[in-house]
Amino acid sequence: MNNVVKPPSTEAEGASARTMRERLGALLGRRSEALSPWVLRRTLSELQAINDPAISDVEGGRLAAGVAGWYAQASPEERRDCWLLMSQQFAPDVSALDEARREYEAALGKPGEAEAEVRLRRSFSSPRTRLLQRFAAFPEGMRFLVDLRAELLPHLKSDKRLVALDAELEALFSTWFDVAFLDLKRISWESPAALVEKLIKYEAVHDITSWADAKNRLDEDRRCYGFFHPRLPGEPLIFVEVALLQGLAGSMPPLLDETADASDLGKATTAIFYSISNTQTGLRGVSFGDSLIKRVVETLRAEFPQLKEFATLSPIPGLRSWLTKQAPDLWAGTAARTRQAIEKQLGQNGLEAVAVMAALDKPKELDEKSPLGRWLQAAAARFLGKELASNGRPLDAVARFHLGNGARVERLNWLGDPSAKGVKQSYGLMVNYLYDLKRLDKHRAQLAKGSVPVAKAVENLMD
Repeated sequence: MNNVVKPPSTEAEGASARTMRERLGALLGRRSEALSPWVLRRTLSELQAINDPAISDVEGGRLAAGVAGWYAQASPEERRDCWLLMSQQFAPDVSALDEARREYEAALGKPGEAEAEVRLRRSFSSPRTRLLQRFAAFPEGMRFLVDLRAELLPHLKSDKRLVALDAELEALFSTWFDVAFLDLKRISWESPAALVEKLIKYEAVHDITSWADAKNRLDEDRRCYGFFHPRLPGEPLIFVEVALLQGLAGSMPPLLDETADASDLGKATTAIFYSISNTQTGLRGVSFGDSLIKRVVETLRAEFPQLKEFATLSPIPGLRSWLTKQAPDLWAGTAARTRQAIEKQLGQNGLEAVAVMAALDKPKELDEKSPLGRWLQAAAARFLGKELASNGRPLDAVARFHLGNGARVERLNWLGDPSAKGVKQSYGLMVNYLYDLKRLDKHRAQLAKGSVPVAKAVENLMD
């Protein structure tokens, strides 16, 4: 399923392409079409048989397994035709939806309003929902659907006809993969080697460079947890890596130092979440919610009741790209006194934003207390603490996750990640998000009103 071929997208090809309705009604196929009209109709007939409400879910699952077997051998283009059938031929009944809406509007304020609302809700449900549920019914069905969506995602921008299928899958996954339905298991150096290999493979925040590196992260003074779904046995969905320390961590190298002495767990007061990795591309966009963090916190507190503080040491992956775009405006809005100090530091008068950005490309040569170092930190604090997208959500992906779960921006850390990746993403800056367990709901409500929860120290950087 990995050799994805993008669909034709040139204007000439688009102009001559037949619609799915035309292809289903045709006698002959065109050379550029993956499935002939006859095979297309047969595939649609098999999908409709799976979806037949007159058969049981067990029988529907059996039929779905047969289609999945064909799909496994199909070419990328043939699979795309299957997606289009799922997306376009199993949509809601528009006429039934309109009728249910009219009935509901007519029933407003009357005794039958509740029943009309139920009918309206049901009319929004598409046959596609039952189809996908029956694919999930056979033993390998959940794996099939997660892999299908992973392959589908890169095509969404070029083929909007697939958006409905993707949205349906994401909605179903949000229910099926709710954290309440997942098993939380500790992963240690004593765990099966295959599981440790998956940790190495899927680590998305800080690459694991060797078995010794993996062992260090799984030592007794660390905790690593995996979330598993019962229908995907042995396949971790999420890895959460935790260091147990005394106080906030401000830099990754000490946490990844294989030669460092183990921490004294009896004195640990702070749990630092330094890596949370989603292993399944097909679950992208599926929110596991604040329950994910809460379950790990509860597990840690049960083992280490002395823990008082729960925080992250997180990357800021969106900082450089944002700053590159915003630099001219930010530099133009910089106070004259600060501009003069940076010009003096760099030995140049009349600096333009492009020269400032060039100077930031070597953050290891900068002093965090220098004028340019403070300017960078002020920009980062603004990025995390003030800048929101049009939908009111934080711009940075990691910030969206933690702030959406009720954390607050606690502290910026200069050269927290001096690796090449850290410098490329955020000039080496990292951030601590603090999970104040008594204020999670307050922080979420604050964010919902368009205000990012930040600690005083971060606020001061923006001044």
